[in-house]
Amino acid sequence: MQCPFLEKKALADIFTQIKDVDKQIFGLILEIFQKEKVEDCIEYLSDNENQRHLEQQILQIGNLTEVERLSTGSSDMKQITDVLKKIKDHAYNNKDYSSEENQEQTQNLINSIKNDKYIIEFLLFLVYLTTIDNHLIQCGSNSLHILVQMKIDIRNLHFENIKIQNTSLQGANFVRCNLSGSQFNNVNISGINLNGALLMNCKWTNLRIHELNQLNGHTNYVNSVCFSPDGNTLASGSWDKTILLWDIKTGQQKSKLDGHSGHVMSVCFSPDGNILASCSYDKSIRLWDVKIGQQKYTLNDQTRFVTQLCFSPDGNILASNNDINSIFLWDIKTKKKMAIFNGHTSYVMSVCFSPDGNTLASGSYDKSIRLWDIKTGYSKTELHGHTSGILSICFSPNGDTLASGSYDKSILLWDVKAGQQKVKLVGHSHYVMSVCFSPLGHTLASGSYDNYICLWDVEAGQQKEKLVGHSHYVMSVCFSPSGLTLASGSYDNSIRLWDIQIGQQKVQLDGHSDFIRSICFSPDGNTIASGSDDKSICLWDVKTGKQKIKLDGHTSYFMSVCFSPDGNTLASGSYDKSILLWDVKTGKQKIKLDGHSDVIRSVCFCPDGNTLASGSSDNSISLWNVKTGQQKAKLDGHTSFVMSVCFSPDGNTLASGSYDNSIRLWDINIGQQKVKLDGHSDFIRSVCFSPDGNRLASGSNDKFIRLWDVNTGQQKAKLEGHTSSVMSACFSPDANTLVSGSQDNSIRLWDVKTGQQKAKLDGHTSFVMSVCFSPDGNTLASGSYDNSIRLWDVKTRQEMHLRDNQYQDIFTQFQLTISKKNLQSDIIIQHNLVVNTNITILLISQQKIFQAQGSLIFKGEFINQQGIDLKTLFKQKGSCFMVSLSEK
Repeated sequence: MQCPFLEKKALADIFTQIKDVDKQIFGLILEIFQKEKVEDCIEYLSDNENQRHLEQQILQIGNLTEVERLSTGSSDMKQITDVLKKIKDHAYNNKDYSSEENQEQTQNLINSIKNDKYIIEFLLFLVYLTTIDNHLIQCGSNSLHILVQMKIDIRNLHFENIKIQNTSLQGANFVRCNLSGSQFNNVNISGINLNGALLMNCKWTNLRIHELNQLNGHTNYVNSVCFSPDGNTLASGSWDKTILLWDIKTGQQKSKLDGHSGHVMSVCFSPDGNILASCSYDKSIRLWDVKIGQQKYTLNDQTRFVTQLCFSPDGNILASNNDINSIFLWDIKTKKKMAIFNGHTSYVMSVCFSPDGNTLASGSYDKSIRLWDIKTGYSKTELHGHTSGILSICFSPNGDTLASGSYDKSILLWDVKAGQQKVKLVGHSHYVMSVCFSPLGHTLASGSYDNYICLWDVEAGQQKEKLVGHSHYVMSVCFSPSGLTLASGSYDNSIRLWDIQIGQQKVQLDGHSDFIRSICFSPDGNTIASGSDDKSICLWDVKTGKQKIKLDGHTSYFMSVCFSPDGNTLASGSYDKSILLWDVKTGKQKIKLDGHSDVIRSVCFCPDGNTLASGSSDNSISLWNVKTGQQKAKLDGHTSFVMSVCFSPDGNTLASGSYDNSIRLWDINIGQQKVKLDGHSDFIRSVCFSPDGNRLASGSNDKFIRLWDVNTGQQKAKLEGHTSSVMSACFSPDANTLVSGSQDNSIRLWDVKTGQQKAKLDGHTSFVMSVCFSPDGNTLASGSYDNSIRLWDVKTRQEMHLRDNQYQDIFTQFQLTISKKNLQSDIIIQHNLVVNTNITILLISQQKIFQAQGSLIFKGEFINQQGIDLKTLFKQKGSCFMVSLSEK
């Protein structure tokens, strides 16, 4: 057996051999292969006559002398043939280099390649060869995986008819790529960006992806989800007073159970799957016949609010809580109350039977968990450890461990026999509303008010995964009996299904680990700076999303970041009351500015770069000499926090917005207030001058944006649309568009002249705290409390040219069926398809978020490893499905 070190060294050496080959030859070879309908590349290249033919074609390449052409053609063909032979026989062509066992090998290969453009071109060549030669599919698949891992910019490329198998493309950015005719098999597509991609006649099967279909049907909060014992049906209970039964395979609603007159708080299947129990704020417990979808009977004598239910393992007993600190046990056969357990000193929030049915666990607002003997009705054990109320409890499948989620944001794992705490799981930033063990007991899922679902390794006591997708509180999580699927119900009115069986690829995704409060483009538009609650500033490459550098120095949250006009310095203001100036090239701290007595809320450079303004929670504004670090002036006038400061383009005026609901304009030369602008009825969050300096935009907690005439101090327009606080506003470089980010999780683009909304950009799942246009106005950046940065294409038009003639013909045969969600897309049917859709072109996040906004799909199939059709997921992500006129 070959030594792994020698094997990976040999592979790096093989790739190095290609560095002297003229990269133009790769494209030429592909054209000839396609023209000649080659099926075995190496066999074709090994033929002397074919080699001479190729060499003749190479002679046509410009910029080479006659001697160079002859020499290049002959030597290059031999090198390419030799390298392909070696790769074909190498493990690189029969192993999955994305698998955990090959991670070290892959990383060493990436390290050896670095940013060698010749090897990168050759890797792309190997990907394209999968369209021709089935013998090279695995090496092409591994090559695409490596390109993705290296964050090579593959946006807008043509990948028609590629064949990819047995690999991971997790986090790949295929924005506006043409993937028509592509075949994917056993590929991890979690977190890939297919926004604006062309997906015609694709055959994607056995896909691995965490995020499955979203089940939409409820018109209000989803409180509870529960799988049937056979795993084919999911029940959901909602504030809309209904219960819905869903077909898991299709994602379609099977039936709707009406009867409750109040919010449905909990649903639970009987062990045989024939009965569904539900409880509601109407103080009733109802039992439903699942097969016919009709109510069987109501359990009477329930005069209190009931919010939690649980069947015993034999299905004979139903346990329920209430708002008088007690637990009721119901005999299912007689429909009578058989016992009452008293002991808790506050509301009982959750109940759960042990797998053997002998014990009932209860969690209470009194911060305690009690274990009850079902036969005697006595409390056997009382567990204390949480510092706030218990919201959810769940036994492990073997009954040895109990999990509890609490208002204190933690999950505790308890040894049931010993009555002792085993492990404390910390990771959620808000209340833990639901916990559920997988059928094998190795994984625990938890849902929280922080909108996230966490998957935990029970044995290690470590977080395995964080699932992102819900835009509101996650109230309920439930594993399918197979353990392959997790269902979650949320206050965003939706239910999501997640594939839990995705292999854990150890990939460190770039991104912040906490809220992002501020972002800023560098003056050349190549870099974005971001400040986060994780106490770091990161500089990102705009094209690839790669982290260029990380700046550490502040001791608390970053509230504001701003580049100097020459791009060499970055200023940052923090919760630690200090301002730091950084050298962008070296990442080193240059100067620390001390003077404010409270949090620094905003920093802004003067256009000449010599002065920095800062606004603080100490109600003041300071002007600083950037070279010396000395305070030049202090501007007093605001009576509450100064949240935002912005210089006019000529540098003579400074605007400031405050929690005193006012905006003030200051004469910088004399340090005096010029004008006070009143109009907002709540805190001012953001102020921004137009590029010509004649207008000022302001965003407020009153949900409005106001445009002001700087010369007269009069309000010119009031922009209405956001449903929550406007956190950030920014003019486009041409002054025609204003962008705003809000606590309603949306970004909106406004026509400055008319005051009308031009577009609404959805994608963030939490507050949008900061928005910023690139210097050329083509790209918009946004930072959010969902810990992500998104770059959006805000061009007016984007052309997608079709390279393959077989796909051009299709455009004369179809019409687009577009849901209301996609009506803002301007789609013209022609050979060069024009799509006007504001899409996320780059996502910087530690979470895997699947995107397909504006992708165009015609026929084809997208099936996951469980046989679930993912077309519904694509539709929910904003894809457009094309229908042939002949099929209509």
